[in-house]
Amino acid sequence: MEWIQWAIDQFLHFDQHLQQMLNSFGLWTYVFLFLIVFCETGLVVTPFLPGDSLLFAAGALTATHSLNLGVLLVSLAIAAILGDAVNYLLGAKFGERFLAAQKIPWIRKGHLDQTHAFFERYGNKTIVLARFVPIVRTFAPFVAGIGQMSYRQFGVYNIVGGCAWVLSCTLAGFLFGNIPIVKDNFSLVVLGIVGVSVLPIVWEAVRSRARRRAAATASEDGNHPN
Repeated sequence: MEWIQWAIDQFLHFDQHLQQMLNSFGLWTYVFLFLIVFCETGLVVTPFLPGDSLLFAAGALTATHSLNLGVLLVSLAIAAILGDAVNYLLGAKFGERFLAAQKIPWIRKGHLDQTHAFFERYGNKTIVLARFVPIVRTFAPFVAGIGQMSYRQFGVYNIVGGCAWVLSCTLAGFLFGNIPIVKDNFSLVVLGIVGVSVLPIVWEAVRSRARRRAAATASEDGNHPN
């Protein structure tokens, strides 16, 4: 149970832990942030890593000049774009084989179904929109790769989505992260960011369940004799 408490503490107090990391490792902090963003977007087995809230917390540190805003924006945008590109290639090369063999126990069918639902509703724009939705963000490029989406088309959406995600979340932290009421209630802000981020998942899940119920009811009505 101690590791769960540790994970929750790390998650809710990014601002404090990032400052401690910066004090301990200096410029290496940029490397650590780059790797976290790259892994969260690029490795389909790590959807649990922080995304939106990490960018927000990092942006807040730039407001105090602890981190350089320009360096942070450029490096994390590159990390996000490279991450999605690697994720797409993994899906294209190995996705069908791994799914058929069930060799990735961390990948839940429900997560893939939610991502498929996004693609059905938003088409290729999912690559951009999914950037702002935890879990779906990690699986969208993987599913795009499995579906053999044109890499040229994927690349355009990937660059636009990666830049928009990093820019919006990091600048939000830069502009609002050090406002006293936000800084003093950072845990609640993090939970709020996560809550808003997962709303699309909840909405799609509710819609999908409603469609299944409607289809089941129609099927039952069709089987009843007149």
